[in-house]
Amino acid sequence: MERWSRGATGVRLADRVHETLGDWLALGHEIWTTGQARLVRRYSAPRTYDANFAYGVRAETAAEIDAFLSDLDVAFSHCAHRMVVGDRLLAPACEARLLVAGFELQVPEIALLLEGPLRGGSQRGVELRPVQTESDWASLEALHLEDHREEARKGFHETWEPSLTHEIVSAKRAKAPRVQYFLARCEGVDCGFFSAWPGRNGIGKVEDLFTLPEFRGRGIGRALIVGCVEDARARGAGPVAITARSDDTPVRMYLDLGFQPVCLHRVYLQSESRAASSKRGSD
Repeated sequence: MERWSRGATGVRLADRVHETLGDWLALGHEIWTTGQARLVRRYSAPRTYDANFAYGVRAETAAEIDAFLSDLDVAFSHCAHRMVVGDRLLAPACEARLLVAGFELQVPEIALLLEGPLRGGSQRGVELRPVQTESDWASLEALHLEDHREEARKGFHETWEPSLTHEIVSAKRAKAPRVQYFLARCEGVDCGFFSAWPGRNGIGKVEDLFTLPEFRGRGIGRALIVGCVEDARARGAGPVAITARSDDTPVRMYLDLGFQPVCLHRVYLQSESRAASSKRGSD
């Protein structure tokens, strides 16, 4: 495959990756565009951060930032949280105001890009199927529940109720069929999942890799990556992006497969308790 042109510095490529990451999150949800940002919301999923957030923030002056913060409260009155996804063009003054307002910078995710073929050839011997039926979606939700329990054990978040997992999966289902999820099956068990999206600007995205712990080390994760990269490219993607927490293990596997770091994906989160504290002032 012909390599994607990075230009003189690669900045434009990183901007397009940021655009793809934000657009992927926004898929399937209501988008409210203001003069300062794009606000994404889903009333049926008020606890789901990735379905209720702002991105593409361009507020720079004090007045623009005031208007942006006010818009957040109006758009997300149905939520207890406020979330902002940053990119290279997020103004330093806006970032500083977010922190003053009680937002916390979350552990950054590394955005990596695959411009050529995956290293090591194709992965065979693992059964993959697209998520299409109600039974498929139920299986996907059961695997998400295991994924969320493992994340809680790792300390990534508190233990979530199954109802929150259901809400999160329902929000992801709203992205289908543009985002295609795949299930991996081994020894008669649905044991992993991943997803593919071709993108809108030539850069696709694969996301949400998970394999049950007892099935790891068998090439299932690699098979899912191969299948999803193939799906995204068959539907029009050139380079394909993926993200991973900087403190989690998949980063090394992605590098070994040929993905290269491009930029950081930053998220600023204001929880309900911190929002109340910021309005009271310092304790």
